[in-house]
Amino acid sequence: MSTITSNAPARRADRVPVTVDQYRRFRRDGMVVVPQLVSPDEVADLRQHTDDLMQGRLPEQQDKPVHDGADGVHADIDLDHRKDAVQTVRHLVRPPEHLSPEEKAQHFLRIHMLHRKLALHERYMLHPGVLDVLEILIGPDVLAMQTMLFLKPPGKPGQGWHQDSYYIPTSPDTLCGAWIAIDDCDERNGAMWFAKGSGHEPVYPPCPEIEYGFGDRGVNDITYVKGVSDTTDENNMLTKVADRYDQVLISAKAGDVVFFNGHVLHRSKTNWTADRYRRAFVSHYCNARSFTQWGADADPNENPHADTAVDPATRMSNGSHILARGDTHLPFARPRFGTACAALLDPKERKRQSEYIAAVIANNDNGLLGCGIRDPQALLKEEENHDAGGY
Repeated sequence: MSTITSNAPARRADRVPVTVDQYRRFRRDGMVVVPQLVSPDEVADLRQHTDDLMQGRLPEQQDKPVHDGADGVHADIDLDHRKDAVQTVRHLVRPPEHLSPEEKAQHFLRIHMLHRKLALHERYMLHPGVLDVLEILIGPDVLAMQTMLFLKPPGKPGQGWHQDSYYIPTSPDTLCGAWIAIDDCDERNGAMWFAKGSGHEPVYPPCPEIEYGFGDRGVNDITYVKGVSDTTDENNMLTKVADRYDQVLISAKAGDVVFFNGHVLHRSKTNWTADRYRRAFVSHYCNARSFTQWGADADPNENPHADTAVDPATRMSNGSHILARGDTHLPFARPRFGTACAALLDPKERKRQSEYIAAVIANNDNGLLGCGIRDPQALLKEEENHDAGGY
């Protein structure tokens, strides 16, 4: 048996490996935990950042009151009580000065889209180890879409059963979350629960009177749902779907990363402890060749090229999101703080680093038999010849 070789670029020596078992678990269960993917030093960096943010010590934080989602900073607000579940950050505020340190630490529950405001969030959204895993699970082309910082102080509530693709639709649907544990988490402080295997379910669409949500309405007998993300099971119609599956608690150590697809049902419960946080840095990604209309960045103060961030004909918002790995035929954004990623590469260099089919069914008239070697750099050579006037 002959060996097929390729002149594709060699993989990094320090690349995070993904095993067959991990790949299988992700496909079968809808999620997989990669232990200690984030180093202790990086965890300490994230902890210090969240401590500073909760106390209002970040220089970027402004003295502006926090309202219920109006400023994009969601303090003590459950997702099921918000009309716009994907609102992006417009202001980064500090807690009121009159609060005690303990009260300041209780002020925020979760904050969205800070990678558009802070270099640290962009850096962890584009964490090389996380992207290594995503290349295997949904890649090789990866688009970085969303960040969420969950603080979840003692006593704060969780979030009821939901599917992330309900909030962030992509087509084809390739959404994947990466949940970095900043603190050790377990049942007492509100770790995540998953309906194991429910990633095979369609996304259940909202009832017509619900203002926001996406679902697979084309499925003939699908149930329309209410109460998505509601922590009261009786009010959340996805509870009946989750009850068909084994519901498993994902306890994680600080530095572990939980990867989960956009269809798998998951939830978290209240942090019942008196002195433990359940902090997590969560990002969402999709294959960079998937189309999305979610998360357009239209603030000219944040993006000087905002007029190109949304396609006027299709409302495609891919141009608002960062090309993290690989290549794409669709628009994409570049990182504002210069974090290394595919978006910053020269187009020809992206092609060199992208993986191409090394062998195809070829060289026979019927197109069904015979294995032909495909030069991964053939297209690039053709373009170079064209640029040099070789045609």
